[in-house]
Amino acid sequence: MKRFAVATVLCLGCLAGPAPWPYPATRTVDAADTYFGRTYLDPFRWLEDLKDPQVKTWFKDQALLTDAVLARLPGKAALAREWLALDRLRPMAYSSICSENGRIFYKLTRAGENLGRLYCRDGWDGADRLLFDPAGYGTGPATTIESFVPSRDGRFVALGFSSGGAEYSELRVLDVARGALLPERIYPSFGAIGWTLDSSAFFYDAGKTTDIRGLDIGLHRKTRLHRLGTEVAGDLDLFSDESSPELGIAAKERPEAFLLKSCPDHLFGQVFTVQNEMRMYCAPIAELDRPKVRWRVLCAPSDNLVRGLTFHGGQAYAVTHAGAPRYRLVRTSLEHPDWAHAETVLPEAADTLQALTRTRDYLFVTYSNGITNRIVRYGLATGRVSPVSLPGSGTVRLACPDPASNRCLLSITSWTTPATLYDLDGDTGGFKRSVFDTAVAYPGFENLVAEEVEAPGQDGTMVPLSIIHARDLARDGSSSCILEGYGAYGSGIRPSFSVTRSLALHGVVLAYAHPRGGDEKGEAWYKGGFQTTKPNTWKDFIACAEYLVRHGYTSPGRLGGTGTSAGGILISRAATERPDLFAAAVCNVGCANAMRLEFTANGPINTPEFGSVQDPAQCLALYEMDGVQHVRPGVKYPAILGVGGWNDPRVPAWQPGKFVAAMQQASTSGRPALMQVNFDSGHFTEEKLATYNNFAGQYAFLLWQTGHKEFQPAGD
Repeated sequence: MKRFAVATVLCLGCLAGPAPWPYPATRTVDAADTYFGRTYLDPFRWLEDLKDPQVKTWFKDQALLTDAVLARLPGKAALAREWLALDRLRPMAYSSICSENGRIFYKLTRAGENLGRLYCRDGWDGADRLLFDPAGYGTGPATTIESFVPSRDGRFVALGFSSGGAEYSELRVLDVARGALLPERIYPSFGAIGWTLDSSAFFYDAGKTTDIRGLDIGLHRKTRLHRLGTEVAGDLDLFSDESSPELGIAAKERPEAFLLKSCPDHLFGQVFTVQNEMRMYCAPIAELDRPKVRWRVLCAPSDNLVRGLTFHGGQAYAVTHAGAPRYRLVRTSLEHPDWAHAETVLPEAADTLQALTRTRDYLFVTYSNGITNRIVRYGLATGRVSPVSLPGSGTVRLACPDPASNRCLLSITSWTTPATLYDLDGDTGGFKRSVFDTAVAYPGFENLVAEEVEAPGQDGTMVPLSIIHARDLARDGSSSCILEGYGAYGSGIRPSFSVTRSLALHGVVLAYAHPRGGDEKGEAWYKGGFQTTKPNTWKDFIACAEYLVRHGYTSPGRLGGTGTSAGGILISRAATERPDLFAAAVCNVGCANAMRLEFTANGPINTPEFGSVQDPAQCLALYEMDGVQHVRPGVKYPAILGVGGWNDPRVPAWQPGKFVAAMQQASTSGRPALMQVNFDSGHFTEEKLATYNNFAGQYAFLLWQTGHKEFQPAGD
């Protein structure tokens, strides 16, 4: 396949009319699928085989072109440097804090460091002690600590190492006292799940194949039990479709077995897909000593339990949406569960119940109105309910690193305020700044404002919209604006801080749509952008874009849109449905070819969210979601940037790649359609350098195409 000397022929100033973009040659094939009497053409099907040398060459040539274009945008490198400089203002960042037997374990990333390292301290106020630095582990792309699980006695840590953003890990066990890795190795795995009570063995995820690029890597997953000092080949299959065929676990479902401190005399098993409604089993702890566990049903998806389940005094507490679109807390007997007649502990409120956090003596329940949170405390022994007086307002995240105590960690953040970490005394409800908090002030951010508004949707539904901009913004339509949206899995974009919001200090309007498909307004909001109702997701996004134009924040020639992962459905359909409304769009590791999604390695487990082409109604819904299927020749489309991670186990690079290929052949706007490929990354990465460079490229592309003066190349 021909390569192009791209650096000498690009006319980067051409924003309208035919432009001499030297796209790599893209052949088409006669591939098609017929479902329920309708044929769907798929001329770029050949791009799905990422192991094919011709496909690899196509993506490499696309990446060469894109890298050359982005390298000539003057603001790109400066933007990445700006974010790195801001990041270095925070002296250190703690994450994944947990406690076992008096030892506190966590990842710590110091200012200027690219990756987090594993540390521990003896007691909350102990000194930081480095346990493991992943920088010296492995060869090739950067190795990160994808997961870690300390043993109950704090003597060992099961580590999951991942390379190049692949997410599938190699499991090793660290001896904390010696700082040495034990000889056993397990690969590939999603990670360790937990340890036995005596710390002699741990549960972990495993599969039937070692080819992480194979289409069957996500099928027939299982939980195995490894006892320290024994051969991995002899590990017990504890919970899977093979070991428990009577449970009807499907090949695409992911079974996990684990123990809980809140109920140490039981073993639990949960069967996962992306469906929010839980499916769980339990068994007496003595079953661990049997060659086959005898499971009994704890809850089924029809019980409508979501967002949390815990145990106390022979009772099971759970969150449900049954009869409560904004959720309620209920309980029933652990030994004889009857969820249909469960007792209501906390009734449905005006705002949505978001999360359940268990401590030794309390349940802390977090609620959200879509923007800010509140917390109530429920006494497990007394049944008393009391509000928690928070030390600030914003997005709240509560965690209990040691469930054997009543001590919690509370994080509060907003669009323009970095997260502050507090210690919560669960007994008194009092707060103090946490020993893990590292205060930081970012210059200029005090000049930013965040507005929370609602935009009228195409059917009259009011859609929440967050708008961040400089305090002195002139609302005359002249500002570049980047609008982001997601709207899937009942997950919304919560207000949270990022140094990347420094873009607003450059006169850019940053906006975040909260379309149906998320959970900002409860279960009905989620199901309003789900499978056959999915068009509401991108139509709500379009309504938010129209609001921004109508109120002078931007104009169509100044507006860029972006969507990540499942947000690829939103952005690819917004760009194809309303090409006149956007100057540019970024499909970041995005699902742009929904009709082919279930034929990816991660696709089968996602059919409960998006549907299957094997069902007539869901097939039509998937067609509506499919950006590739809706690209039409002769249309003046916005500039398009597809972004793919070559090692992405969730959304393969060909999903945005096929969308870009279609746009390159169809669009008559003269604007570019480019494909950026991160060959040493996956769906995401912990690496700061890679992350900031990646998003600097995406934002520079959007700001170039929306006419921002700092991102316009000088001359051709």
